[in-house]
Formats: sequence, C-alpha cells, structure tokens
Amino acid sequence: MTSDRSPLSATSPLADGAPADSDDSILVARARRGERTALEDLVRRHQRWIYNIAIRMLHHPQDAEDATQEILIKALTRLSSFEYRSSFRTWLYRIVVNHLLNTKRGRVERESLTFRAYGDGLDSIPDLDLPAEGASPDTRLLVTEAMITCTSGMLLCLDREQRLTYVLGEILEVSDTVAAELLEITREGFRQRLARARRDLHNFMNDKCGLVNAANPCRCPKKTRGFIAAGYVDPKNLLFVRARVNEIRDATPSAFESIKNLDDRCASVHRGHPFYDAPDLVPMLRRVLANPEFKGRTGLV
Repeated sequence: MTSDRSPLSATSPLADGAPADSDDSILVARARRGERTALEDLVRRHQRWIYNIAIRMLHHPQDAEDATQEILIKALTRLSSFEYRSSFRTWLYRIVVNHLLNTKRGRVERESLTFRAYGDGLDSIPDLDLPAEGASPDTRLLVTEAMITCTSGMLLCLDREQRLTYVLGEILEVSDTVAAELLEITREGFRQRLARARRDLHNFMNDKCGLVNAANPCRCPKKTRGFIAAGYVDPKNLLFVRARVNEIRDATPSAFESIKNLDDRCASVHRGHPFYDAPDLVPMLRRVLANPEFKGRTGLV
C-alpha cells in the first residue's frame, strides 16, 4: 500500500484526517460536563466500526458484540482521563486495538490453528451437489453463509497481530499512517507486518480457494451441504448473512476497475463480506450510567 493512500470515506472514523475529529472533541467535552446525549452520540458514532473490526478478529457475532460492549465501557470509564493530546479517534481506537489483541479467545478461535490444519479440514468436507432448487433465494443465502464462514475462518489462521494488521490495512484500507499510530509501531513496521500477513493468507487462498484461483476445486456451492452436516452452518441460525447491510467496499469506497493480481483477488473476497450494523449498545450504556458505582469511578453524571 502506498504511504498516503486512504480511500475510506470522510464519514469513517478511521479515515486519515477525518473531519469527525473536531465533532468527537465537542461531544467529549459535552459528555464530561454530564450531557448524557453526548455520550450516546459518541457510542452511536463509533459502535458500528468497532463491531466490524471485532467480528473480523473474533469471527462469531456474539463474541464481537461482547467485545464491543467491553471496549465502550472501558472508553467511558477512562473518558475523564482523555487529555486531547491526540485525536479522540486515535485514543479510542488504541483501546480497541489493545482490547482485541489481549481479550480472551473467542468460541471458535484456537491458538493452534494453522493454515495447514485449516486446509486439511476443508479437504475433509465432502463435495456435495446442492438440491435442484439451488438458485432459490434461501439456497443462495446458505451458500453465501458458507463462503463467509469459510473465508472468515481463514483469518483465524493468522496470529492476532497479523490478523488485526490485515483487517486494518487490507480489508478496511486504513492508511499506514493511521494504522501505525493505532498499533504504536512505525509505518515501516506496519508495512512489513502487513506484507507478512498478505503473504501467508494469500498463499493459502491461492492454493485452496476457488474464489481466488479458478484452478482450485474448492467451491462454496459444493461445500455448503458438507458445512451444514458438520455443524459449521446452521440453516436455522445464520450468523453472517441475515443482518447483511452492505459490503466493505461500499463502506470504504475505492477504485475496483479490475482485479489483476493475487493481493487484489484475495482482498476483494474479504471486502465483499457484509459491513454490519452493530447491535444498538445505547440501552446498555444507559444501564451502566445508572449504576452509582460507575458514576463514582468515572466522575460522569
């Protein structure tokens, strides 16, 4: 990635030089004066992006929701310590980064998961034809669910630092300037870490995934029934497609005139995943703020 590329829209809190910084600062000042609506506005502004980073780190929507809630409570607890030395965006997303790097493992996240083991698991899933009504909307949803389940699982083969680097730098296309600041490393260090994550993930996808390399036999429609039989996809409880809002590429617009190389093909698969609306955590915030102990610890009223 080039050093100054940042195709995120101006509404994204992760965009370089986002004009939202000044709006955040105003809301923080109002919140510290005790304005509940300002706190709620801060949560609403950032909960969606936090949740979408969390779900790509932890894979399961419930784990992502729990992590988003924990991050927001941490931020609110520490709000009185924010000293305006950096933007609120940087301050908040450093909390996001540190939490997601150090939180307990999600329900499907295994420390020992490797690309080799993941590939062996995929090979063990039988290729099965879909029912004759394979073009029905319900069947297409199941195939999409299987695709997202599988390709999201590939991210879990990266260690957490690599995974977060790939999510920020390749999927959300955060510039190396912002990402390095969030990770508290140099821009060169971020670029090197991203290059390693790209290499490991893209080598696997090029070798296994039919979405990336047409010569590969692995096809989402062929694996869907096997995923259902193995319990990876539950037709009665779709985790990823039921709340589909739009795609990463819609939330982070950039030029997709052509997909020429391996990096572009692999990243395009992940940018095509849903960009979710976060569960509304404002009611949770109100319950937390009503707790006298929380008020005493934070100084918020």
